Amino acid sequence: MPLKTLIVDDEAIARQILREELESIADVKIVGEADNGVTALLQIAQLQPDLVLLDLQMPGMGGLELVRNLRSVPHMPVLVIVTAYDAHAIQAFEAGAVDYLLKPVGPQRLASAIERARRISAWQAAEKLARVQDVLDQSASSRPRKIVGKQGQEYFVLSTDEILAFQADGDIVWIVTAREKFLSALTLKALEEMLAGSSFRRIHRNALVNVDHVRKMSMMSSQRWLITLSNGQELIASKRLAQSIRSLLRS
Repeated sequence: MPLKTLIVDDEAIARQILREELESIADVKIVGEADNGVTALLQIAQLQPDLVLLDLQMPGMGGLELVRNLRSVPHMPVLVIVTAYDAHAIQAFEAGAVDYLLKPVGPQRLASAIERARRISAWQAAEKLARVQDVLDQSASSRPRKIVGKQGQEYFVLSTDEILAFQADGDIVWIVTAREKFLSALTLKALEEMLAGSSFRRIHRNALVNVDHVRKMSMMSSQRWLITLSNGQELIASKRLAQSIRSLLRS
């Protein structure tokens, strides 16, 4: 998902330069700009950005004071300091900034900071999602039948019956339902262990499917099968794993 970004700088030209540079970086969405700390604090609470590019030297509430006030904000964004001065670098890192960029910022250096912020933001989201899943699991009296999924800033409690599949895309695991996708906090391996004995089966190293939602199986080659789910989505399974699904479908 796009990295929602807020630019905070009291100089209009500095904000414009950052905006133009960010527009050349994929999957970055600029959700707003602020020219002072007070406005930035309000926008962070309202817009819930994933990343804030923050100048330190601003009239009124400066960058460091803004960071201290962020402790009262429910959704803490990733902070990257962008300033013409390096005197406060240590204070910025101690306050929680993940990077410190000196003006003028080169495009490669900015891209590197954005990528780092993206990884940290994804990790924070996964950690929060894992905590919600843990609470749900601890409240269950038997084997978990509910999975927590995240969409944007919202968390959804999903029944395993409505889940068609789990798909891994790199480090991210998606929960696939009939019409939507949700972010999962758990790895495929953890999900497979959690759902052992249920209708979920591994068909590929990147996919775990609900056999109850398999509508069709077609042989592609001697070693590959095409699995079609109830929403029309198609997944490829190895011959060995496809056979285990076929045996379940016959039972």
